[in-house]
Amino acid sequence: MRLLLIRHGQTIDNVKGALGTAIPGPVLTELGVSQAAAIPAALDGERIDAIYVSTMQRTRLTAEPLAAARGLEIEVVDGLHEIYAGDLDQHNDTDAIRAYMGTIFAWWQDFTARIPGGEDGAEFYRRFDGAIESIAARHAQDPDSTVAIVSHGAAIRAWASFTSQNLDAQFSRDHLLDNTAVVILEGSPETGWVTTDWAGEPLGGAELEDPTAVDPTGEAAL
Repeated sequence: MRLLLIRHGQTIDNVKGALGTAIPGPVLTELGVSQAAAIPAALDGERIDAIYVSTMQRTRLTAEPLAAARGLEIEVVDGLHEIYAGDLDQHNDTDAIRAYMGTIFAWWQDFTARIPGGEDGAEFYRRFDGAIESIAARHAQDPDSTVAIVSHGAAIRAWASFTSQNLDAQFSRDHLLDNTAVVILEGSPETGWVTTDWAGEPLGGAELEDPTAVDPTGEAAL
């Protein structure tokens, strides 16, 4: 099957460069609404059998235009939410960003590394793997199915790069993931996943980027 992992549209936390990981989190900014509105046209011609979102409201708001265009219901799946920042939540200083993203990238060598007050690698991958496995199980009868999954910057970068058989730690450090950018994987939980596309800019094109925003979960590692 194919997974279209789409990052949510811009929120005020992305503008401020803050680590916003508490549920339900903020709504979309005006630009975020425009980014979400551009998704249906950007995915025109792409088969989409279902749309899944996390428990954070910015993912549902991002998915709504696509769901309306395709006549699909939005399904919430627990486990797809952002990597919890714990004690660092809502911080936007350099030390906090380094501690958060540095711990995530450390998971390539040590799953026991823990974000202060937040998750360790084993906890994150267990719950995100579980969410993907539950989605795949719903489409087991159609191995050619394609699903759109609206999730979060750090979560998509960490899970896709570590899970993909053709990516490595340096790739995840170097490659951006702007709001409404998409990472496409093919495979299954049983056979493994391969990333076939990592589009770092918004699905609607570079004109929907915000070059003034400090966005630590979508930018290259500090």
